[in-house]
Amino acid sequence: MIDVDVKKKIRSSGGDQQLHARFQIGPGELVTLFGESGSGKTTILRMIAGLTHPDQGRIVVNDEIWFDHSQRIDRPVQQRSIGMVFQDATLFPNMTLRQNLEYAVIDGEGRGLIQEYLALMRLDSLADQKPSTLSGGQKQRVALIRALLRRPSVFLLDEPLSAMDLKLRIQLQDELLQLHEKVNIPTLFVTHDLSEVVRMSRRVLMLADGQIKHDAAPDRFFQEHLCSGKFRFPARIVDIKPDEPLSVITLQIGQHLSRIVASKEEWQGLQPGDTILVATKAFNPIIVKPLSIKSEET
Repeated sequence: MIDVDVKKKIRSSGGDQQLHARFQIGPGELVTLFGESGSGKTTILRMIAGLTHPDQGRIVVNDEIWFDHSQRIDRPVQQRSIGMVFQDATLFPNMTLRQNLEYAVIDGEGRGLIQEYLALMRLDSLADQKPSTLSGGQKQRVALIRALLRRPSVFLLDEPLSAMDLKLRIQLQDELLQLHEKVNIPTLFVTHDLSEVVRMSRRVLMLADGQIKHDAAPDRFFQEHLCSGKFRFPARIVDIKPDEPLSVITLQIGQHLSRIVASKEEWQGLQPGDTILVATKAFNPIIVKPLSIKSEET
């Protein structure tokens, strides 16, 4: 059980903000912490890990106090039983994959798990290779295994899959869920990717304006707060061709251009370069499978 109730003044793009994180994670529970970039997600992970000191509050893990401002308790990082994985996997370049894992082992039981985890993550045939020969996805698998070999009380994941392309990310999401099911460790998974929230979450915490605004199962969370049965996406105006009764507006959506028609009342006051939100009033989508999808080697 993880019990977090901490406050920290942080600096965001909008200026100084008071971050107040209050939540619990049950035994073996995987919880996704979702929010925009700069909302304080990583700061929360770092406070649990002991890498950042809260201004106030309390952190208790399995009835052990890791931080308590009022009692002046602040366990150093090395005394907190954590496994943490960041976006970029950092491995020892002069060691083989197996040696990188053996370095993380703290007892004989952990050493006995190496081969089992390698097989689970499809890395057993690469155990004697150096990190320079591995793909990005393979390196991140090693980082995940290495964090778990210490048999931590808490598993903290800070957008570990965000650098992957979509196909590889989906594959690693499935493998990470399998790994979590096996180790059954309370896990806090940070992301700002909505699709990842849908696939990874059993419970989602939404962080906004320095607070946990919503705490719900993914289906209820999206149904109540994000799903409207419509398409909504940001777009940048490239060109406006006035006409009567409707004008043609050219939009840049990601790396693609699209044209829509709008009445004068709808585009009045807008000009090329403005960013707008495009939403459908009703839709009947046509879904076409692409001929091929190229992906990073897994």
